[in-house]
Amino acid sequence: MSKRVIQTLWWLTWVACLVPVATLGLRALHGNLGADPVQTITHFTGDWTLRLLLASLSITPIRRLTPSLAWLIRFRKMLGNYAFFYASLHLLTWIVLFSGLDWNAMLADVVKRRFITMGMLAWLILSVLAATSSAWAIRKLGGKRWQALHRLVYVAAIAGVLHYWWLVKPGVRSPMTDTAVLTVLLLARVVWEVWHRRPQRPAVSRSTPAAA
Repeated sequence: MSKRVIQTLWWLTWVACLVPVATLGLRALHGNLGADPVQTITHFTGDWTLRLLLASLSITPIRRLTPSLAWLIRFRKMLGNYAFFYASLHLLTWIVLFSGLDWNAMLADVVKRRFITMGMLAWLILSVLAATSSAWAIRKLGGKRWQALHRLVYVAAIAGVLHYWWLVKPGVRSPMTDTAVLTVLLLARVVWEVWHRRPQRPAVSRSTPAAA
């Protein structure tokens, strides 16, 4: 695929990632957020956080299928940063609209309510990853340390899915899709690591022994 096509796809994806928040803004302007607008915004931003985070995680296993998909790696950082963007909107909804900037109540919720604890953990990890996503951060940390740090994205994804499960009422299965996708991605990561750490067999010589 040509560089120009890849750049075009990159910009189209960049704009597409803004479509959900633009749609939410239009709905808010027209008073079309349902009976509980805060709940609508909370679920909307949370859903898009997980979707974009899982999309970012899917880049690596997909591009490993064939060298011709190596260009997909250019989209991973963008999708991860957009996941952080929607996670921040999700957090701000809770801070401003739900909790009314009552910091004492929010601190108590973080400690007492496990779904908020998991959500905060996911956001903190994503904030660190977003802050260290630049080429400057890679140079300062070094490649190996940077890679080790950014593997925490899987912890953030697990925390995000747990946050979702513990938020919904018992019997609600809406987090199942995100859970299934994350499970597949984690298994793909494990299979890849095991496959590349297996002992390498020595090459068998096929040369014909010389005559005595």
